[in-house]
Amino acid sequence: MLGQRDGMNPYSCTTGQKAQLEPYRRCNVEARNITNVANFFLLGITDDPTLHLPVFSLFLSIYLVTILGNLLIILAISSTTHLQTPMYFFLSNLSFTDICLSTTTIPKMLVNIQAQDQSITYSGCLTQACFVLFFAGLENCLLAAMAYDRYVAICHPLKYTVIMNPRLCALLVLLSLPISTVNALLLVLMVLHLSFCTDLEVPLFFCELAQIIKLACSDTLINNILTYVAAFIFGGVPLSGIIFSYAQIISSVLRIPSGKARYKAFSTCGSHLTIVFLFYGTGLGVYVSSAVTDSSRKTAMASVMYSVVPQITNPFIYSLRNREMKEALKKFFKRVSLVL
Repeated sequence: MLGQRDGMNPYSCTTGQKAQLEPYRRCNVEARNITNVANFFLLGITDDPTLHLPVFSLFLSIYLVTILGNLLIILAISSTTHLQTPMYFFLSNLSFTDICLSTTTIPKMLVNIQAQDQSITYSGCLTQACFVLFFAGLENCLLAAMAYDRYVAICHPLKYTVIMNPRLCALLVLLSLPISTVNALLLVLMVLHLSFCTDLEVPLFFCELAQIIKLACSDTLINNILTYVAAFIFGGVPLSGIIFSYAQIISSVLRIPSGKARYKAFSTCGSHLTIVFLFYGTGLGVYVSSAVTDSSRKTAMASVMYSVVPQITNPFIYSLRNREMKEALKKFFKRVSLVL
């Protein structure tokens, strides 16, 4: 048996044997069981102690701005009568999802920096990965629902109130919940059969499923196949819906003879289209960067682009580009100042 001579531990490895077992990432796979995994370690953005305070301050500011900005969007929509429309109903749900997604990742990072402890328990890591998948999937579905709303508003304006009735809007949001739940639970529960060793380092500031699977000592073929299938179904179908909706919108708008009318039609889609490009563009950028670089720090920096940037920019996009939202926010602040 490997290493079993001269009273040596049968599960210990020599330097040469470690090199032979490098494809499995750790020695003594046979001796380790998934239940023995104590902690994962989140490497974060930097390991330089002098940068911990600036990074902590930066991400605390980002988190507070994200929470406050999205919360203002929700309050402005709920307190303004003329914003009780399908588009703003989906927007308020998107803002709530952004708050939840940011809360899933950033606070744990702040706690780790403050405590100078990068560890996260095995169960805590899988729980965080599950919630990240759930809220990212929910945002994916909401963006598709918003694209369908814009499609109906521009391509079928006379039937808009009939098609986009409150019942359908609520149904689209409610359907997004089980779809996102099935996707998240399916992928995370499949990790439970994998074997891990100890001292596992995740090269991000939060637990991401793909990075967890890479750290497994056992065969991950089924997990990788399932990940690609789930990405194709749960991610590709909503994205295809968005592409189809905007293809129909562009075709319909280009048939409008008036240039002013075309601009007005396109302007109603500008904010949503910007968010779509941010959400999918940053995700694609992270996938490409992780494929072409082996640097854990570069991977961590790239992960910030899709796990932090879209959530903090969404409120600014809708408040700066949307005249109705600007007026609603002004009225909301005026009411708050009167109360105070």
